[in-house]
Amino acid sequence: MTERAEQPDEQSSPRHPEPPVYVVGGGPGGLAVAAELGRRGVRTVVLEKADAVGASWRGHYDRLRLHTTRRLSGLPGLPMPRSFGRWVRRDDVVRYLEKYAEVHRLDVVTGVEVSRIEREPDGGGWVLYASGGRRLVGRAVVVATGYNHTPRVPDWPGAGTYQGELGHAGAYRDPAPYAEKDVLVVGAGNTGAEIAADLAEGGAGRVRLAVRTVPHIVRRSTLGWPSQRSAVIARRLPVKLVDLAAGVLGRVAIPDLSKHGLPRPDTGLASRARQGAVPVLDVGLIAAVRSGRVEIVAAVEGFDGGRVVLADGSRIAPDAVIAATGYRRGLEGLVGHLGVLDERGRPRVRRARSPRSAPGLYFTGYTNPLSGMLLELARDGRKISGRIARREARASVRRGRREARAAERERRSAPVRGAAQR
Repeated sequence: MTERAEQPDEQSSPRHPEPPVYVVGGGPGGLAVAAELGRRGVRTVVLEKADAVGASWRGHYDRLRLHTTRRLSGLPGLPMPRSFGRWVRRDDVVRYLEKYAEVHRLDVVTGVEVSRIEREPDGGGWVLYASGGRRLVGRAVVVATGYNHTPRVPDWPGAGTYQGELGHAGAYRDPAPYAEKDVLVVGAGNTGAEIAADLAEGGAGRVRLAVRTVPHIVRRSTLGWPSQRSAVIARRLPVKLVDLAAGVLGRVAIPDLSKHGLPRPDTGLASRARQGAVPVLDVGLIAAVRSGRVEIVAAVEGFDGGRVVLADGSRIAPDAVIAATGYRRGLEGLVGHLGVLDERGRPRVRRARSPRSAPGLYFTGYTNPLSGMLLELARDGRKISGRIARREARASVRRGRREARAAERERRSAPVRGAAQR
């Protein structure tokens, strides 16, 4: 089944002379691009594999709040309501995304999963292969399937022999199932740190946090000044200067946790961020570590029956292990054959650029910036939509010129044909 301009349900959708721009993914990044394209008059269809927008946000743990401020987290064309407070709850983020799609009258088609994207044979557009045998043709494609797409669990030796409960942090919702249990959280990123604090506050019997690389810990705000605003300023400063300033501020604002197993990092905050590791925003970890409710242990090396083998040679026997070990982007099957991904499976280009080998293909949401994901997604939405709209305008001008030349040729040949007929 080939659908060029219509939505995936061709029986109920009107036909249009030109195919739309397709946005793959109904999260904040995809919605921002679609809204900005709509504002510029570019017909856009959002394809979302779940049954509603904001699917990844619906699946996050209950405790979650934005680590970025409400004022700096809104998408283009609709601020977040003041009633949400400064640090917005997960459920309010979901409500906001639903409202955003409604206010901007976005054409969102749910229950459609795109499995592969290819160039049209003539190179003029893109073909999307989707669930239900659909073959959709668009004149441009924006991939916005999300940073946290596919849960990643390391291939630990002996994991299959572990007799306790082993799961990924993506399945964690609240501490209730772990009441009075001995729990090991693996990974000291924002998710692991927050889950460990949540478990400690929520009644787990014992909580340990396995750390391989000591993270930078940053206060969410200091004297009312959110760390996000500092990160926005730091975007344009030299890395060495940011490393120096962050180190000084860290020694002032963050207590020394060395005796609890968390020494101060020996690398700069901005230098680490350039490698893809963002700092941990403290929402309870410091207090939990200082009080002993969260114990820091060495990194996990493997499993041996009912025990977990740690990097320092010790072995522990928790009832449950929660792997807060990150996610893969999951783009290989979708666009890996196009040569647009790097060795880590991330897009080689981002924001308003498309690969030279794949003009008209864009990506948004595949970085984890210090300044905040939602703020960057809003910026990407404006830039990508602007680039597509300009590309569309140039194409329209070229079509107009071709049509004008064809009409002129037709006009000039009309008398000749009339004379020949006489």
